[in-house]
Amino acid sequence: MMIRTIDFDLGSLISGLGTAVVVFFFLMIVLSMAVRVVPEYRRLVLFRLGRLVGSRGPGIVFIMPFIDRAVTVDLRILTLDVPVQEVITKDNVAIKVNAVVYFRVLDPAKSVVEVENYIVATSQLAQTTLRSVVGSVELDEVLSSREKINQELQKIIDERTDPWGIKVSAVEVKELELPEGMKRAMARQAEAERERRAKIIAAEGELQAAAKLSEAARQMEVSPVTLQLRYLQTIREISGERNTTTFFPIPVDLIQPFIDKLTLKKEG
Repeated sequence: MMIRTIDFDLGSLISGLGTAVVVFFFLMIVLSMAVRVVPEYRRLVLFRLGRLVGSRGPGIVFIMPFIDRAVTVDLRILTLDVPVQEVITKDNVAIKVNAVVYFRVLDPAKSVVEVENYIVATSQLAQTTLRSVVGSVELDEVLSSREKINQELQKIIDERTDPWGIKVSAVEVKELELPEGMKRAMARQAEAERERRAKIIAAEGELQAAAKLSEAARQMEVSPVTLQLRYLQTIREISGERNTTTFFPIPVDLIQPFIDKLTLKKEG
């Protein structure tokens, strides 16, 4: 009789311990579901029975299991690569252009409530805006005023994503692909422009040289000895170290009588 009582008590004890272990694990699971650790760069958007409660974090956040639904939102700057878009510019030139968008979430609640997927929505908006802005300007402006186009893209996308709690910090046009025919035409245009500048520079040099020569001629007319000095300087420049030709300057006044005598003979 005593042995049976001991057996009954051990069975009850084992059953009680099993129940306690089950309850303990259940409480641990509920506790793990109720406690969330939110990093500094993230927020939790809570919905309680379908209603928006607000955003929570960073740090330890307590939620009600099976009643609250939490959506995690990243607050770091995201980089969105806009695919290549084929655009026809205002002057009817077909080009291919792509861009990159830098944006971040400022209002986590709006980014979840106002739009289904803010990353996809921002990507589609960036593509349509890129085609619209580049298609409204001429090719020369796209090539020369890229910074202006970047600012306009950033302004338009930022204004349209503001109701979603999104802040667009920058938009940069990365690559611009031109047709081969347009590349050859631009190369010919650049070559013609360089030739035009070279001719203008040469003409300006000739004009300045003519002005200096005219000034030198007037100076030589006032002082004839300068002509003889210039003659001697020219001989010095012609004669080099390895030149075998020797120059002897002869004054014109020395041979002038012979020239006059020869002239008289021809006239006589």
